[in-house]
Amino acid sequence: MTKELWICIVIVILICVGDFFTQKYTKLCINEADSELRELRRELMQENVDAEKTKTVMNELQEKWGKRHPKLSYYIEHDELEKIDTAIVSAKTYIETEDYSSAATELDVGKFVLEHIQRKYAFNLVNVF
Repeated sequence: MTKELWICIVIVILICVGDFFTQKYTKLCINEADSELRELRRELMQENVDAEKTKTVMNELQEKWGKRHPKLSYYIEHDELEKIDTAIVSAKTYIETEDYSSAATELDVGKFVLEHIQRKYAFNLVNVF
């Protein structure tokens, strides 16, 4: 009986430690992506938008998200991550066609999904039960 109890305790501890590290990484990735989306949106809302600068910032955002996506996909639903990918690609398309208001809207959608992921995967009693 005690052997099974110790195995269960070790499993629960491993789950809690794993959740701690995944939460930390998720929070880091989401905060970085959110700040990048905010910066890009700020660029798009200026009076005179520098097209080359926004394209460069957008390419950097897409490249950084491409590096984060595989690690996040281990433990976050792929559907949620695909929504962010779709918002980024749509925003890039709108930036290339110089439709900056639509690009800003897509960036807002991406920020909303990031916030949703952060709330959904937070370790709290509501999500546990």
